[in-house]
Amino acid sequence: MRKFTLALAQINTRLGVPEANLEKHLAYIREAQAAGSDLLVFPELSLTGYVLQDLAPEVAHRPVADDPLFAPLLAASRALDLVVGFVEEGPRHRFYIAAAYLSQGEVVHVHRKVYLPTYGLFDEGRFFAWGDEVRAFDTRFGRLGMLICEDFWHASPPYLLWLDGAEALLLTSASPGRGLSAAPQLESARWVEHINRAYASLFTVFVAHANRVGFEDGLHFWGGSTLFDPAGDLLAQAPYDEETLLLQEVDLRELHRVRARLPLLRDERTALVQRELARILAQPNRLR
Repeated sequence: MRKFTLALAQINTRLGVPEANLEKHLAYIREAQAAGSDLLVFPELSLTGYVLQDLAPEVAHRPVADDPLFAPLLAASRALDLVVGFVEEGPRHRFYIAAAYLSQGEVVHVHRKVYLPTYGLFDEGRFFAWGDEVRAFDTRFGRLGMLICEDFWHASPPYLLWLDGAEALLLTSASPGRGLSAAPQLESARWVEHINRAYASLFTVFVAHANRVGFEDGLHFWGGSTLFDPAGDLLAQAPYDEETLLLQEVDLRELHRVRARLPLLRDERTALVQRELARILAQPNRLR
């Protein structure tokens, strides 16, 4: 399927109550299915809430068929593909901020958040382990990649997914509002929208971003979920500060037109990047 309908579920969640959040997920899944969606993306930690801190071990789950949280989601994924955010408990009882891609009753891919912010109002590194892989994966729609919030504030994860064949980037976040701006949106919203547009045009990929809304422990989540095409044009945007189901058709054949005109991937010199990275890493002072 080179053409499909993508839905972004811009939702509010209840902190530390996965069962209630699951019910909301199932309601949005039914709504998206009725509207003709093929793929539904939920925000970061959509099943748990964001400011978990010491609650993380209590709300952690494993994306397997007999898990009480994932069993109904896997069943629902037989009707449409899903991306859900959760706390994953690893085999050695480490806890990760994770996103799972579910399709046809199976777990296709799990991405563990690679970058855990510990600056400003963020303290994720105290409570979670970081992931160590950034990989694209094949789906019935095409080859996709997933990143979680701080991951796409660093240039390397989107770059790696592009090199690994991703045709669309699925970005999820629980992005708190910060800063004032002369524009209609918060300064943090403006930053996110700028970098997502830049990734779409620089890497000639579709970039979908699902952000949550609502308030939690003094934090304001602003929403504004977006979809950009491979030329960097905005295809759809959800309103700020409202729970919304945003639907938009994605035609991956558009990659042919854009990449024929802008053969950036063809001309990328990965051996040069590898050589220069090795040189830089051999000189530790360069990274201080």
